[in-house]
Amino acid sequence: MPRRNLLSHLVVLGLSVGMMGLPVSWSAEGPDVFRAFTAHIQRQVDVDKQLFVAAQICTELFYKEFQRPRTPRPPADTVAFDPAGRPQHADDRSDCRRRYDGLDAARKDFSRTQSALSVSLTFYEFALVGDRDDDDRYSDTEIQDMMESFGMPFNEALPPGAHLKALTSQFDAIQHDLGLEALMAGMGVLYDRGYRLSRHDQAALSRVAK
Repeated sequence: MPRRNLLSHLVVLGLSVGMMGLPVSWSAEGPDVFRAFTAHIQRQVDVDKQLFVAAQICTELFYKEFQRPRTPRPPADTVAFDPAGRPQHADDRSDCRRRYDGLDAARKDFSRTQSALSVSLTFYEFALVGDRDDDDRYSDTEIQDMMESFGMPFNEALPPGAHLKALTSQFDAIQHDLGLEALMAGMGVLYDRGYRLSRHDQAALSRVAK
C-alpha cells in the first residue's frame, strides 16, 4: 500500500486486530484449548507487530529530522515554489508528532513495543512446545505441565474452558508486565520435563513471526 497514511493505518489495524475474535474450535465438551490458546496469543502478536512498526517509523523520522542540517531562511521578499522540496511522508510526520513529544519519546516506545513483541512471540513458542507430540491438541498431561510450569494448580475435574481461561490469563499478565524472565523460567520447567521445540513448532513459529 502507499506510504501515505501508513502510520495511521498501522495503529488502527493493530487495535482492530486486537479486538477481533478469531474462530476457534468448540465442541460439546468445550473449547479446543490448543487452538483457542494459540489464537489468543497470535492476536496479541499481530497487535504488537503493528505497534512496533509504527514506533519504528516514528523513531526513524524523528532521527532523520534531528540529523538534517537546518538551512537559513530565504529573505522575506523572495517567493519560491519547489514541489520537489515537499517533505516526504508528511502524513507520517504529522501522526508521529501527535503521538510523541519527540525522538526520545519515540525511542522509548520503540523499545517497549519491541519488548512486548518479543514476549508475545516467546509465549507463542511456549504454547507450541507445550504440545509435546505435535498433534495440535493438548492432552490433560500437557495442560497440567504447562500450568505447573508457572506454579498454577491443575484440577483434572475442571472443564477445558477453565484451563483455557487460566492459561490465557497467565499470558495476559506476563505480556502486560513484559515478564520475559517468568516466561523463560516456565519454559525451562517444560524443557526439564523433556519438552522440546520441534521442526513442526519452528515452522509454525516462523509463520506467525513474519
